[in-house]
Amino acid sequence: MSFVENQNAREVKQSDKPSRKKPMYPVNERLHQYLAQQGREVRLPVTYNDLRNFTWSVPLKDRNGHDTLWEKTSYDSRDWEYIRDGLVRIYAILKTEGDFSFISHLDVARIDYCTFGNSHPFRIRIVNKFNDNYDHYYIKIADASRIYGLELEHILSPNRMTFFTWQNTLVEEHIPGIPGDLFIKQLMDAPDTNKIRLAKEFVKFNERCFVRLLGDMRSYNFVVDITPDVEDYQYRIRCIDFDQQSYEGRKNLYLPQFFKENYPFVNLCLRHLNRESIEQYQFEERTMITFRLASSRYRIMELLDIMTADTISPDTKVNELKTELAEYFENSSFLKCNSMGQVVKTHLKQSLRKNLFLVQRNLGKQADSAL
Repeated sequence: MSFVENQNAREVKQSDKPSRKKPMYPVNERLHQYLAQQGREVRLPVTYNDLRNFTWSVPLKDRNGHDTLWEKTSYDSRDWEYIRDGLVRIYAILKTEGDFSFISHLDVARIDYCTFGNSHPFRIRIVNKFNDNYDHYYIKIADASRIYGLELEHILSPNRMTFFTWQNTLVEEHIPGIPGDLFIKQLMDAPDTNKIRLAKEFVKFNERCFVRLLGDMRSYNFVVDITPDVEDYQYRIRCIDFDQQSYEGRKNLYLPQFFKENYPFVNLCLRHLNRESIEQYQFEERTMITFRLASSRYRIMELLDIMTADTISPDTKVNELKTELAEYFENSSFLKCNSMGQVVKTHLKQSLRKNLFLVQRNLGKQADSAL
């Protein structure tokens, strides 16, 4: 998808907007077994339902007094010790594979609850009692769409994801970075921001989302991670919301470039990159995705097989998306798909076709066998 084409029609139309309320899809037995095989299924001492039993909450404001859409919760003293101990142990599971020998100096500083969005997450703040340093993680309802999104991110992107499930509970690590909307307001035009490198990264991020069909990547659903480099900075844009993995029916909803919230990034690309550079960065990213796919071919095969047999989107959206992709790529193979999992599998084949051919010369047929 070119950044240069259709510049006057970049905005997502009213009919193209993401669904306001996406239903939660249960984790089926095959997916539970897959997660257990990959070390993702862990018996947790506290569940999402336990955290819902808070007695009251108060709105959290940012340093400027604005509503953050998060609420600070409070629990009955009879439940607090059980919840506090369990949350500290979950942190140890996330960070030290369940070694509890370091938890005596850790405590729960705060539990926040968010009513905005689909997942209604709890954000847990863990503090080191010795030096007051703190860290966060999240507890959410285990939604199959989100789990597929997390796994595809872990396998196909340059980012490693740490998360665990147990029954209806999903535990996720905190992904550090500057929220995209805040980056636009505070750092996009800063004199030391390397706009060319940032534009290059947005092109690659746009490509990653489209290839694996992750939707709704508006600026507040991703973060910008800045790393000092030789004489300058490198940038990595990371997804933080995976609820819309292969759910929507419109193709443009899987391309971050089409959301008006991301126009500052798109305009940056149009100002600093020419068509040839954009196509180069897109091809580079698809090549890296292909190498990752080849190196994890058995894992991605199993995941896509489970996803193909699962229901994570209404039939109307499946039919809409496969029709749009068939027209866009002029490939009737999409019309044979009966599930979102099949659409993702076909789309990976289509998007990575040329890259698969090149990689096969070095890896035999390992890459193509994954699809």
